[in-house]
Amino acid sequence: MSRHLDAQRPVDGVLPVPAAEGSVAQWTQRYTHAVMDTFGPPQRVLVRGEGAYVWDADGTRYLDLLAGIAVNALGHAHPTLTAAISAQLGTLGHVSNFFATPTQIAFAERLLEVARAPHGSRVFLTNSGTEANEAAFKLLRRHSGGRRPRVLALEGGFHGRSMGALALTSKAAYREPFEPLPGGVEFLPFGDTAALEAAFATDGDAVAGLVVEPIQGEAGVRPLPPGYLALARRLTADHGALLVLDEVQTGMGRTGRWMAHHHPHLGGGVVPDAVTVAKGLGGGFPVGALVAYGEPVATLLGRGQHGTTFGGNPVAAAAGLATIGVIERDGLLGHVARLGAAWRERIAGLGHPLVAGVRGEGLLVAVELSAPVAPAVQARALDAGFVVNAPTPTALRLAPPFVLTDEQAASFTDFLAALPHDLEA
Repeated sequence: MSRHLDAQRPVDGVLPVPAAEGSVAQWTQRYTHAVMDTFGPPQRVLVRGEGAYVWDADGTRYLDLLAGIAVNALGHAHPTLTAAISAQLGTLGHVSNFFATPTQIAFAERLLEVARAPHGSRVFLTNSGTEANEAAFKLLRRHSGGRRPRVLALEGGFHGRSMGALALTSKAAYREPFEPLPGGVEFLPFGDTAALEAAFATDGDAVAGLVVEPIQGEAGVRPLPPGYLALARRLTADHGALLVLDEVQTGMGRTGRWMAHHHPHLGGGVVPDAVTVAKGLGGGFPVGALVAYGEPVATLLGRGQHGTTFGGNPVAAAAGLATIGVIERDGLLGHVARLGAAWRERIAGLGHPLVAGVRGEGLLVAVELSAPVAPAVQARALDAGFVVNAPTPTALRLAPPFVLTDEQAASFTDFLAALPHDLEA
């Protein structure tokens, strides 16, 4: 028996989940010897959650305003979600994709509905957003048929860390250690319509597709300007290229609509050729998807041309169905839209010299700071009992569970109001 677990008693000869015995400092020390140092030391070691709150190994409670980076849409330990996962796992946990399950099929059908996908659309189920974007990249390669070598993406975009998804991601620090990456990707200035038009004016028929996020989350919650996606749709259609929308962070209700491009001011009625989703899709259980819109895009990836061992497993499908069901049952899309708008208005009205502005949609929010002190504010917030994120030196990202209350949101607004005016990095 492990020396770390020898205080626990086996149940039917099997050790239970490790007890949360030990302090944050003790667990952090063990972390450094067991887990690869790809994320740096953990800010805290968390042991449980409920609703919008989490607790660390020292018993300290935090308001989770990040939700696992826009993942835990229903908060922590939601009874409907946990019951659905448990029931499915107790019935049928995993089968290979040589077989189908009713849960998998029903989940794919519901995804097509909420994505507003037309007749003839199809879904490829994955375990993550990175995998969904990897599948989308392969979709573009199949569409090109070797005749369209160009793939367009935006500066500031983030699409994942596998080799294909990384090729679509512009940040040099992520890309350079792993080059050469899959070729043909060109990065356009964010939101620049003139640059977009110029990219298609020069050999536009060689473009396989354009991959964009309606709101760039990792770049500091930057929405595309109104009309950009409509122009992108027109240009891609005119040149026979595909328009792929990465809604991994923005989809599944995060912005107050099922997809961010469903907002008139963001998408303007645009129907893409493909959409990728993940994060909030499973409410905390790993699940993602590539949704291909209509013929012939839905049949570009044929038999044997892509695959997955765990994607579409019945437990993940049950989690996705439960998450969609709770969002609909509890009216969470409306709640996300109302709370997000009111919260942004309150933050914008603080009049604090450090708060330069606020932007976003629904419960994907960035607080722009007037100085590069976002990491310091993030650390101060954690000490005060709030989990937030600093994706850039001047921005705080808020992506809380959809079950967040007005009172909980207001407590963070009060925290911002009390920040020292002369805070240093």
